Amino acid sequence: MSIISSSSRVLMNADLHPASRFSIGSVKFSCFSPSSSSVSRGRGVVVRCSATVDEENLVVSSGVLFQPFLEVKKEEFMVPISPLASLARQRYFDDCEAAINEQINVEYNVSYVYHAMYAYFDRDNVALKGLAKFFKESSDEERDHAEKLMEYQNARGGRVKLHSIVNPPSEYEHAEKGDALYAMELALSLEKLTNEKLLCLHAVADTNNDPQMTDFIEGEFLAEQVEAIKKIAEYVSQLRRVGKGHGKI
Repeated sequence: MSIISSSSRVLMNADLHPASRFSIGSVKFSCFSPSSSSVSRGRGVVVRCSATVDEENLVVSSGVLFQPFLEVKKEEFMVPISPLASLARQRYFDDCEAAINEQINVEYNVSYVYHAMYAYFDRDNVALKGLAKFFKESSDEERDHAEKLMEYQNARGGRVKLHSIVNPPSEYEHAEKGDALYAMELALSLEKLTNEKLLCLHAVADTNNDPQMTDFIEGEFLAEQVEAIKKIAEYVSQLRRVGKGHGKI
């Protein structure tokens, strides 16, 4: 910007000397005045000012920190066009999706074993109703876990893939331990195995830097699994004290 008197000519940059610098908000001004020799030569009085904008501070001072309509144009936020693609999926990696499907299979397998135990202890010639009730509830709980994992898979935009389930045994009689202790020890081993699988699932989420998945596993499964192991361990201790063929559960 130049301010020139009516009787002056525009001065060359060599004839100008910095007079002052100041700023208004995020705009910085530098003002120049003519040298004394320029004035003596009759070139008049000229003041030239230049302005520069500090773009970073301009954003802060104006309060504009977030430009949603610009940022949503990034590829990672674009909505898929294909009808086969998930619209909800975001930062959900293939390893996490596969690990969730594997855990679904684990929960269903354990549920199936517990259901077979329920059927065994509910027989008329076994008739341990307390054990039958316990294993029925345990089977339902493991199935609920599988369904919860399926819901989470869909929520993250993954695809549920169910795998084969191993046929559990139908007989739980044991010559030395008896059926009650044998079944409860098997249940304890299954709960520890499930806990190990959940820890592996958590490790997959952590490796893929998925805090939402780690939070889901911690909040819905890990603490509950510790409680389940403790409870069944106590049942095993009680049955060992009772001995084979004695007592009622």
